[in-house]
Amino acid sequence: MDNYEYTELLKNITIKINNITEVVEPNKIKSRLLEIESLENEQEFWNDASNAAKIQQEKTKLQRKLNKFDEANNAVTDAVELYEMAKEEKDEESIQALYDDAPSLENQIRKMEIEVLLSGDSDSNNAILSIHPGAGGTESQDWAEMLLRMYKKWAERRGFSVELLDYQAGEEAGIKDVSIIVKGENAYGYLKVENGIHRLVRISPFDSNAKRHTSFSSVMVSPEIDDNINIIIEDKDIRIDTYRASGAGGQHVNKTESAIRLTHIETGVVVQCQNDRSQHKNKATAMKMLKSRLYELELEAQKAKEDGVAKSEIGWGHQIRSYVMQPYQQVKDTRSNEAYSNVSGILDGDIDAMIEGVLISQNRV
Repeated sequence: MDNYEYTELLKNITIKINNITEVVEPNKIKSRLLEIESLENEQEFWNDASNAAKIQQEKTKLQRKLNKFDEANNAVTDAVELYEMAKEEKDEESIQALYDDAPSLENQIRKMEIEVLLSGDSDSNNAILSIHPGAGGTESQDWAEMLLRMYKKWAERRGFSVELLDYQAGEEAGIKDVSIIVKGENAYGYLKVENGIHRLVRISPFDSNAKRHTSFSSVMVSPEIDDNINIIIEDKDIRIDTYRASGAGGQHVNKTESAIRLTHIETGVVVQCQNDRSQHKNKATAMKMLKSRLYELELEAQKAKEDGVAKSEIGWGHQIRSYVMQPYQQVKDTRSNEAYSNVSGILDGDIDAMIEGVLISQNRV
């Protein structure tokens, strides 16, 4: 990197931080934090425990966002000032150090860009993620289990927790159906871009002739909604089925039909839960899953209306991403149009770059 390249880099980063400043509005955040501090000094504030907890949560999020912004903004300001001083004094050692730090600075600004993009109403929520294998029996069921492992590994990398809500094992291998809840900051904001069809091309481990197979699995992601979002579902709107729950691989089969399946009659949305031995608790969790899914469908419909296009359903042949293991190694996302060669790393949960690439591409003007 020479002086011209670094100057251009600083210019582009400065433009980005200015754009970020307009969206984050740090002065408004500081003003709101002062308001909260004033509220905390009033005794009446703490008498309403529910409201106090809600505002404390808001304070934590605002403070975290402000800290991240200040850190990124200060890094850019320092780099610009140090570069100007080093050029003026012809300090080649300092200039080289700034060159060396350039990738880190770019990455820091990219992370801040993502932080700004994850500012939707539900982005900070936990995510309910379901995986359904497509046609193809064992092949697709095994692919569905590979995807489940990928998301669990990704959550582990980020320090998120994962709770299993429903698990239907395949007869020979893989899974017929699975639902999990991923808990962590901006879990839904990140995982919402995984909503769609995922395609795998590989030499099948189940084919004695070692032929190449193509498998599909659908991933559905919805935000775990809180009590502030009012979605009314009456008994006449749903069909309730019960069945015997079992663990992965068929272990721990219950003697009672504690597992619950809910079908929303109007939309055809189906959710199921067998996480608990209590049918009552499973029904409550399934109802939360159903509300979250209906809320996600409403968000999709609103967005489609705003964009002036008909709402498209998730269907086979409309994959958002292809994972090719043979005859070459590549994962390609159809939305960002970016390709990645580290297939094994991606399947091991290293999917941040892909997710961020989609988030940025979807928000480009």
